[in-house]
Amino acid sequence: METTLESDSEERVRHEEIQQRKEEEEASTELTQLQHLPDSYRTNSRSEIQLLAIADNFQRQYSHLFPDRKPLLLCPLNECGMKKFVSTTLRPTTMVHHELVTWQGCASFVANFLTLELLEPPVDLPRHMFSSTTVLKRQRATCFEFSTLLCSLLLGSNYDAYCVSGYAVKEMCLLDQSLQKCPLLDTEAKSVISEQQQPENKYAVKPLRELESRFLTQQEKKKQEAEAALLQKQKLQEESEQRPADPLRGLWMHCWVLVLAGSQRVQQNFFIDPLTGNSYPTDSDNFLGIESVWNNLNYYVNMQDCSNGCAEMMFDLEDLKMWEPVLYGATSKKQLILAVQKKQERSLMGKSTTEEEEQPRVFEMPRSWVSYINITEQDLETRWPGGKKVICYRKAKLERFAPGLSPDGLVTRLTTYKDLDCTKVAMVKEWYQDRNDYLEEREINKGDNSTTERFKRKTTFHLLLLRCRSLTTGTEQEMEFSNARSDELVRRRLTPHEMIEMFEGRNDFLYYRHVFFSQPVQLSELQDNQPLPINRIVERFHRNKSKPANNDVAHRVFLVAQRQIEVTYHLIDHRFIPSRRTFNVPMKQNFTADMVCTFQVDLSEKPLRTLALYDMLVALKKDKKDVARQIRKSVEEVKYILACREQDEKNIELQTVTAQAIRQRQKMECLAAEDERRLQEQKKDVLAPFLIPLDKEDDLSPEDAEKIYQDCLAEMRNRQVMQANLIQKRYEKETQALQMKQQWYQENQLKLTKQEKDNYQAYCSEKTLQISVIQKRLSKYVHLHSHFISILKSIHVYVTYRCLAAVTPNSLLEGCVCVFIDVCICSRCKEAADEKYRAFDRNLQQDPRLAPHLHACRFVNKSAPPSTASEQSNI
Repeated sequence: METTLESDSEERVRHEEIQQRKEEEEASTELTQLQHLPDSYRTNSRSEIQLLAIADNFQRQYSHLFPDRKPLLLCPLNECGMKKFVSTTLRPTTMVHHELVTWQGCASFVANFLTLELLEPPVDLPRHMFSSTTVLKRQRATCFEFSTLLCSLLLGSNYDAYCVSGYAVKEMCLLDQSLQKCPLLDTEAKSVISEQQQPENKYAVKPLRELESRFLTQQEKKKQEAEAALLQKQKLQEESEQRPADPLRGLWMHCWVLVLAGSQRVQQNFFIDPLTGNSYPTDSDNFLGIESVWNNLNYYVNMQDCSNGCAEMMFDLEDLKMWEPVLYGATSKKQLILAVQKKQERSLMGKSTTEEEEQPRVFEMPRSWVSYINITEQDLETRWPGGKKVICYRKAKLERFAPGLSPDGLVTRLTTYKDLDCTKVAMVKEWYQDRNDYLEEREINKGDNSTTERFKRKTTFHLLLLRCRSLTTGTEQEMEFSNARSDELVRRRLTPHEMIEMFEGRNDFLYYRHVFFSQPVQLSELQDNQPLPINRIVERFHRNKSKPANNDVAHRVFLVAQRQIEVTYHLIDHRFIPSRRTFNVPMKQNFTADMVCTFQVDLSEKPLRTLALYDMLVALKKDKKDVARQIRKSVEEVKYILACREQDEKNIELQTVTAQAIRQRQKMECLAAEDERRLQEQKKDVLAPFLIPLDKEDDLSPEDAEKIYQDCLAEMRNRQVMQANLIQKRYEKETQALQMKQQWYQENQLKLTKQEKDNYQAYCSEKTLQISVIQKRLSKYVHLHSHFISILKSIHVYVTYRCLAAVTPNSLLEGCVCVFIDVCICSRCKEAADEKYRAFDRNLQQDPRLAPHLHACRFVNKSAPPSTASEQSNI
């Protein structure tokens, strides 16, 4: 017993010595690195000293006015022990990597690259805040250093970002995500739903509407929602019972990032938690209060009540009643944007900038003392500290590995559990990269004892999916193939008792084959010359339009044990029962007609003779042998594929792909996705054709906006004119064709046959229908027939019409009436077009890209501006 205690104590001492030696080596390494830091890290400039004095004075006044509030984080110590103002610790840096252009990419990188160091104590502000360059080297940071790095990257990408010092829930401060659902599970659910939803074709015939009660549907929906809410409430109650109440709620210090709307197409303010990279609305319950916010230009103290969290807070930092700045009168982000726009306007107007009135100079924030933040390709490649990161979620554990770190190419592993304690594994899902067997994904389901593997389209057998499931009688194999196989096989499922194969695009129109075995087939016991115990074969065929339906096989069954062959043909039009034949295969005796049982739907068709039936039976027997040979080949192929997979798992090799090639491939994929998204937006955007030539969208000048506005209106007028002209020309063309046909009929009606008269009537009916449709389209522009007389009276030409009817020949009268009709068409068409024009004009003036540059007093006509002479002549 004493020997055991002595060995335990020796082991403990040895472990402490190793740990102490490691700490000393890390301390010496950090000391060596500190000696090579720039002078700005170890000294303060004159402006920085002045800023520290201002901050110290502000801190004293703040503590005097608000003794109940915690001190502000203004001037923590950096890695060299020097006091530095927090705003100067921010170093806006523009990244050249495409992954770090958006806020999602920046937040994801920071959350994955760094490891959290908890605050000690967790309810107080940190005394030290290291620079982002040192943090990137150490890959360890507090939440304040997380936010500093993320905010620096966002400011470099032109986001209006701020670091926030405040209070959050315990789980967020400790990076405890055990109550959250794994986001990878949500992504998989959305992808499954998107695969199940077929793309909607707007030209497809709509199905018949299902008649159902709206009231019953609403009641059923309410019932389901109530049950789901009750189930969720019970789950939350069970979890809350397991976790005790937090006595420090509202006191946990945390730092996160605030992104304000207005830059980079951000429509609403939102928070970013730098520890996870997730975004939250500003009224989220996870954030309990804010003490201050800052960026690289100023520091703002919150003067609003946070007793209800951040839900009712306003983030207008220019409002001095809501936010108190440390540097009063210093330039803000909004002022910089307005100053740049004003400078551009003055340069376009030809005015010099020296004409501006000089404003009293105030103390501005000094430049950052931090060096340029450099993120290398290697940092992006490894991403996680030590190349690996483990995150625990609710009933799930997510493991991520750097590419090339695992010998089998593993990059992600997701393990889901049945219980909250994560002791009973439900499923393990793994993702691979750059394997020589092209394996991309493996899923091990403990519930049904199945293993599913997914591959790229480059495998030897064109294999896309392989699923193996253990059964009581053996093993079930399911395979999916690409459409590059010569036999057009796309899916196969083999069990000890049956095999199902599905095909697409075969020349013989076969699409389904189902084989039943009389005895269980075990692949391990399969011999080369041993015949398969086939009991029944079922085959189904698509319709072959080159054959009559009565002779086109739709369903074929080979009953091996009963020595029968059943053939069912496709349905004849307007029939509900197909024709079919049943052949009794003779052993040795001669074939007779009694061996065939025929059901013929079309009684007018002559029955086949005995010789034709015999030839058909011979062909079917030959097909049966060919099918049995194909079945044998399929079973052997399954066995060979499984053997190849076992061999591939033993000899795993990773394809040598350089980091630069991977980055280039990912960059091309991101650019392609961005181009596709931009094209989809441009299809819906009216201004897209006019913004593309300018090659700028966010900083339009007033002249550009006015030109785009006028061009859009002109394009709208041109389209209205073209649409009216096209409809009118089509109407005239169809009417002229009908009149010519009627004239031909009047001249030749005595010599026409009955068939020609029927054709003439059909032609007139078709043309009349076309003309009526065109008239309905034209009625959108003019309701001519119902309002013709009233329009004539309103323009005081009705008397002229009566006089012309009394003295003018019919041809001249018709010409005059056509002139009046044209006048009425133009009048009514202009009224309908004016309404569309006014609506289009309003939409243009309300567009956020044009509205700031257009005059507020822009005239909105009650009718459109008069068209040009050429447009009126075209109508």
